[in-house]
Amino acid sequence: MINYVTAGESHGPQLTGILTGLPAGLEIDIDAVNANLAARQGGFGRGNRQQIEHDQVTVTGGLRHGVTLGSPLALTIKNRDHAHWSAIMDPVSPATAENTLRKVTRPRPGHADLVGGMKYGQRDLRNVLERSSARETAMRVAIGSICQQLLAQFDIHLVGYVQQVGQLPADSELGLDVAALQKRITANDLRITDQSQVQSIHDLITATKKAGDTLGGVIRVVAENVPAGLGSYTNWDTKFDGQLAAAVMGVNAMKGVEIGDGFEAAKRLGSQVMDEIDWNATDGWSRLSNHLGGFEGGMTNGMPIIVKAAMKPIPTLYKPLQSVDVQTKVVQKASVERSDTTAIVPASLVVQSVVAIELAKALTATFDGSNLDRLRLQVATYRDELRQY
Repeated sequence: MINYVTAGESHGPQLTGILTGLPAGLEIDIDAVNANLAARQGGFGRGNRQQIEHDQVTVTGGLRHGVTLGSPLALTIKNRDHAHWSAIMDPVSPATAENTLRKVTRPRPGHADLVGGMKYGQRDLRNVLERSSARETAMRVAIGSICQQLLAQFDIHLVGYVQQVGQLPADSELGLDVAALQKRITANDLRITDQSQVQSIHDLITATKKAGDTLGGVIRVVAENVPAGLGSYTNWDTKFDGQLAAAVMGVNAMKGVEIGDGFEAAKRLGSQVMDEIDWNATDGWSRLSNHLGGFEGGMTNGMPIIVKAAMKPIPTLYKPLQSVDVQTKVVQKASVERSDTTAIVPASLVVQSVVAIELAKALTATFDGSNLDRLRLQVATYRDELRQY
């Protein structure tokens, strides 16, 4: 089964990722991975850091002549900004008065700074914020891009986009066609489907930046052609929608996850929420609606998967809120680190990536994922079995 781990700090030498369980025989398009990394760095509302970094992934293990070997895939992404932080973030040199000048002692409200310092006994909160930074998500986008290439082998495709910025809606129609959604969101720098809202959202982000404040929003991910039966009803921790929700909540700044109609379903009658069942001899089983977002009993039901995530505003404010210095206990304004006005645009790619990773996990947990040809055969046989049920 696919799994992964990442390592590295925001201003450290590099980000490292190890992806295990990828089947042998998969051709990896590195250019496509790098295109997703470049897209993560774009979007209106981003800060100056993105002008420094030009993320490119390097594969250092598990790949030969562009094809996976079945062994762990080792990935690195260099942090170009490390050149300005090499003494401060040197992994091996001892701490001195000179290389601890950027010490952080005033935790930011809403960030991991204070609680992380308390838990790990850190008095320089840079030791917390460097790892809790959203910079780490660059590696998750790289890993997610590779998982998307695996899913495409089974005609499973997905897209993540921005549905709302602050209080402004940005999605005119709740579409389910991934290719159509992708075309619409690439026509602007906000990854939104409603082109008429672009200028209003630009104005909102610009005004928020001038006020020294930040914005959050809502992200929607749609995945199509996912086979029924991924996950299980037999135990709470095998329910795939629970695993998916946990992965999305694991993305920096996410404070809520919905599957399908989510909280709106709680306001309706059962007759307005349950997806009626249909069948035909050509396609087999389907539903007449998709209020439940492609899940029943913790398992995929063959309908498009719909996941929504609520992202809080970024906690680094250029007009900082009250804090308390962890050393002096004096009330002061929180520290200010270089940041974005909103990261909702790149976050939509990150959430898309973690959904792709979880789908690839579920697929390789259900079938023999050691070899791509064998995996293709098993999935094709399973799809035929479902049609004939």
